[in-house]
Amino acid sequence: MFHGEALGLQAMYECSLGSQDSLRIPKVYHYGDFSSEGNKGSLIIMEYLNLAGRSDDRALGKAMAKMHLAPPTKEAGNPDKAFGFPVDNTIGGTPQPNPWTKPNSGTKEWIEFFSEHRIGYQLNLAGDSYCSNLWNNDIAPRLHLLFEDLHGEKEIKPSLLHGDLWSGNIGSADGKPSIFDPAVYWGHHEAEWGMQWCAYFGRDFWEGYRYTIPEDNGFESRELLYDAYHQLNHYNLFGGSYLATATSDLNNLKDALDKIECG
Repeated sequence: MFHGEALGLQAMYECSLGSQDSLRIPKVYHYGDFSSEGNKGSLIIMEYLNLAGRSDDRALGKAMAKMHLAPPTKEAGNPDKAFGFPVDNTIGGTPQPNPWTKPNSGTKEWIEFFSEHRIGYQLNLAGDSYCSNLWNNDIAPRLHLLFEDLHGEKEIKPSLLHGDLWSGNIGSADGKPSIFDPAVYWGHHEAEWGMQWCAYFGRDFWEGYRYTIPEDNGFESRELLYDAYHQLNHYNLFGGSYLATATSDLNNLKDALDKIECG
């Protein structure tokens, strides 16, 4: 049960080592399943952290940038520099498939991964014909246009993502920012911000983050894409108005692609 959680924490721990500006992530000591007197369960044993509330957002921004820039390594679970993760995990209660792309993946592979295993997967769960048709007919065939500036020197490289970063998963420990309860995978660093509508990142956070990772051209349009994933996931978990928000994201995404095509 805790396999994905443990590997995610281990990867974040490895990608946050070696600096005073890094995240405080607990070290995982053991995880597994057990059976005792007919009772079955799972366990995870990790370093104790004296967790406190969210504190310095500028420090949080700097620490997130450090994790996003950490190179994929064998120790962090990604020796082939690909998108995906060693195991499938969950985002909330929703399964999150993480098949590896090819070694040394870049922008093209990221677009394919996100289209199939993020938006496409959530749309299949949602079963909404309008959104599915909008995606399949008007967005997915042209999605590469949103990433035209991210080739060559700007080629997307795998970054380790927390994957479910909202205010309830952010705190501090030992005077350093800490994040927990992840849905970890290796992806485009911009995809981390699909939950910022309930993470409340203000000016201090973005100043800390953008000091190290400047905003790339087209971020505002791609933000719609990454927001749509989480809105669809919330709809699949809770129902309600999240579908309307996801539909709005996809409609605005179509409009952005129309403008790009028209020059």
